[in-house]
Amino acid sequence: MTRSTRRGVLAGAFLTVSLLVAACGGGTPAEPAPAEDGQRSLTLYSGRDEDLIGPLIQQFQEQSGITVDTRYGSTTEMAAQLGEEGANTPAQVFLSQESGALGALADGGAFAPLPGDVTGAVPAEYTSTDGSWVGLTGRARVLAYNTRVPEAEVPADVKELTGPEWNGRVGIAPTNASFQAFVTAMRLVDGDDATRQWLTDIRDNDPQIFPRNTAILEAVDNGAVDVGLINHYYVAAAETTPANTALKFGAPGTASALVNVTGAAILAGAAESAEAQELVAFLVSQPAQEYFATETGEYPLIEGVAGPADMPALAEMGAPDVDLADLKDLDATTQLLTEVGLL
Repeated sequence: MTRSTRRGVLAGAFLTVSLLVAACGGGTPAEPAPAEDGQRSLTLYSGRDEDLIGPLIQQFQEQSGITVDTRYGSTTEMAAQLGEEGANTPAQVFLSQESGALGALADGGAFAPLPGDVTGAVPAEYTSTDGSWVGLTGRARVLAYNTRVPEAEVPADVKELTGPEWNGRVGIAPTNASFQAFVTAMRLVDGDDATRQWLTDIRDNDPQIFPRNTAILEAVDNGAVDVGLINHYYVAAAETTPANTALKFGAPGTASALVNVTGAAILAGAAESAEAQELVAFLVSQPAQEYFATETGEYPLIEGVAGPADMPALAEMGAPDVDLADLKDLDATTQLLTEVGLL
């Protein structure tokens, strides 16, 4: 990806965050289109890939009899669209890849309060503090590394990737929402100055730039790079099991051990929608949580559902003490990434 292309991507991301609060309010809520022949339906905006979430939405449709019109895009794209449409959005439910977009939209008044039995199904550290959105799955930041590299040489803290021994050997995806949420967490844990220095040092260490986590994982597995910053579940979600890749989980208490969440919210204009409430309740039900653990390799967030196979327990992660809603400050993060030349 060229520098000019990366700047173009940034412009869209930067505009997204700027529009969210300004555009969410005002206007008259759009009325959902009447369903034909008495059919129940709802409109879902999904910032999650269809390959991952589509089968679960199909399961919900078959179970509930509700037709779901799902519109897919990146979390950034869907959040931007919600911001632009404001109260006139046809969306009734929003699924997000990470908590930052949910926090930004919630601050703009975009969401209706969720029922207490929905938000209460998830531990407080993995959901909103005001009941505006609910966490669905946990996704840990990890270093994926090619197994030709001795495990003892792979650092548990990404701050160590700035040494000369890692020059040209690290893959990152600066335009990816998960990477930007991670940088935002680093800003919260270590401060802006330390984060700027780390980003500068990583930039100067000639990293390989990728558009998304899946591309990083492929490059690690085929040996194009030795290590890459991704979320843990990409290994389980890969079409074929990576043969040459292992994962290093972050040092407890550091930003490297961040556990972000995917999440769901009901749009303010759909506050009375029984269909929207049924979908969100379904997503924190045992069948849906088991689907996430077994089919996408993510961490379920409700009690009584086992985590993904061959992964450490969520309770053992030692995630930093960060309010996930505070990851909403993506505007300052993308500005910082631009200043250091990674966007």
